[in-house]
Amino acid sequence: VQLQASGGGLVQPGGSLRLSCSVSGFTSGYYMIGWFRQAPGEAREGVSCISSSGGSEYYADSVKGRFTISRDNAKNTVFLQMSSLKPEDTAVYYCAIDLTGIATLQTGAYDYWGQGTLVTVSS
Repeated sequence: VQLQASGGGLVQPGGSLRLSCSVSGFTSGYYMIGWFRQAPGEAREGVSCISSSGGSEYYADSVKGRFTISRDNAKNTVFLQMSSLKPEDTAVYYCAIDLTGIATLQTGAYDYWGQGTLVTVSS
């Protein structure tokens, strides 16, 4: 299983950015794709996750109403649309897959991880 995150960059506060996570090597069965982030000197935290069917979505309280997760099954890609970005959203963002399909934002539940993509929110 391979995951490739992309779309990070520098954005001003209040701006928007869309991250993409391309998944290959495993696309059958029920599973969860999650987005996580890690700011310098801090632990990795869950941001959002979505089921393989796209029918279930979950968000951390810190991003509810600002971030939207979605997926394009035909392209095996999961997106994280981030709006109203704040400086505290600055972090390396990672995507990961949970092969058990359990809806959780706990990092330990995820089996495979992609490399991160850096999001910097600054004026």
